[in-house]
Amino acid sequence: MKIDLTDTNSSKINKAILEARRAVGTPAVGVVLTLVIVTDEENAYDAVKAANEASREHPSRTLVVIKRHARSPRGRNETRLDAEVRVGTDAGAGETVLLRLHGELGTRADSVVLPLLLPDAPVVVWWPVDAPDVPSRDPLGTLAQRRITDTYAVEDPLAALAVRAASYAPGDTDLAWTRLTPWRSLLAAALDQAGATVISAAVESEADNPSAELLARWFGARLDVPVERVVTDGPVVTAVRMGTPDGEIRIDRPEGPVAHLAIPGQPSRVMALKVRTTAELIAEELRRLDPDEAYAAALRYGG
Repeated sequence: MKIDLTDTNSSKINKAILEARRAVGTPAVGVVLTLVIVTDEENAYDAVKAANEASREHPSRTLVVIKRHARSPRGRNETRLDAEVRVGTDAGAGETVLLRLHGELGTRADSVVLPLLLPDAPVVVWWPVDAPDVPSRDPLGTLAQRRITDTYAVEDPLAALAVRAASYAPGDTDLAWTRLTPWRSLLAAALDQAGATVISAAVESEADNPSAELLARWFGARLDVPVERVVTDGPVVTAVRMGTPDGEIRIDRPEGPVAHLAIPGQPSRVMALKVRTTAELIAEELRRLDPDEAYAAALRYGG
């Protein structure tokens, strides 16, 4: 079910959400958190689609903040809030509100979002693109327990990592780090099986890949060994090598959803290691809302 509201306010939006829930036969609130997505019109569709898929694991009220920039001087002087309320199958397992902020209202998005937050429920803010330099000090970021950015969406990812390291606050995270979870789990398990001391490491990936850089920093922070960065044709991270006195532990994933794991003295194995969708990444981030200390240590290593 969809309800369109033009030139509206937060009170009318809350009323529309309640009416929509009653109309689809779910008057009770069954969501567990509020997910605020701050994006532009171009990226809104993909972000909402990912959030709807993630809501099947984490039912949430999704507030999509879209700042509209008028082209004419008259339009720039117009302050207006338009909204689209979605409940039922149009909103995954939760409820979705698209907020289009016109004019100066775009600089005061927090005043629109605050009355729409679920009471006594966690708040997560996600910037798919154009994240602020200091998310924890952003007016919307201050409302959240978890702030999600994505350095893949910037022109210079490595420079963006430097900015993230300088501005880090507990609760910050980045999808470039989330993409590494299967890699880190597989590497930790391989090292446990090998039972050897790591004396060197190497990460192979396409150039300027933020996940590869974070993985290399994680090695340095956790193992205190020199880490070599090797540029390949990709896509993303293609191989990781850990040198030990007994030989080399190696994970290769040149392409496709599978990787080859080699441990000294053991037969080579094929492991599942696919490139995950944005919905899967967001769902993982919504599973934990406490500060990610491992991310903080990797982000700041060598800074």
